[in-house]
Amino acid sequence: MRRSGVRRRGGRRCGGGEEASSAVADAVEGDDGVALGHRRPGAARPTSRLAGRARSLHTLQLLVPPSASTFRYEGPEVNMTLARSEAKILHEKIHEKAYNHDELIRIVTTRSKAQLNATLNYYNNEFGNAINKDLKADPNDEFLKLLRSAIKCLTYPEKYFEKVLRLAINKLGTDEWALTRVVTTRAEVDMQRIKEQYHKRNSVPLDRAIANDTSGDYKKMLLALVGHEDA
Repeated sequence: MRRSGVRRRGGRRCGGGEEASSAVADAVEGDDGVALGHRRPGAARPTSRLAGRARSLHTLQLLVPPSASTFRYEGPEVNMTLARSEAKILHEKIHEKAYNHDELIRIVTTRSKAQLNATLNYYNNEFGNAINKDLKADPNDEFLKLLRSAIKCLTYPEKYFEKVLRLAINKLGTDEWALTRVVTTRAEVDMQRIKEQYHKRNSVPLDRAIANDTSGDYKKMLLALVGHEDA
């Protein structure tokens, strides 16, 4: 049965400074569509929990600033001495639960994909856990959820986008906003890797999943962008 029209938040873009910054902005928006930390005129003051989340919002906006793409080096060179040093810094701050420490933020926001992957690989090998596993100390903490998402976006974007697409297609009512956003922004970037990851994860080609879940000109547009031969 084809489903459409039900929209949810979650179509976040990642892989560059502006995209990851947009992911943060989408994720921290409150359930009523108002960004955390802002009140409508006459509204009650936020609870301490919401105030804490608002403070986390400010830090997350620093996590992947819109200008990140202008100073993040994306070449293939890796400094292993730096990777070891920064892996130890990350482990120290996470062990101290200093998740919004300036050094942790600096490492995530300024290192190239290759350098960050080297750092996280060393972290895994040296301390026995993937960093995102150590960042699950409090599964309900909104800041840690977004920090994990940002790291996944920057290091394994195809896995992140596969999950966004899977949730957009498989839930009751297609999330057209998320589906459209991922397909249109990644079509000429890394769509082939996303398609391979989707097929591997779901045992169904992405174009077939889209074809079964959409219709009309919208379906044709999406299939053309993902590279469907019969589009």
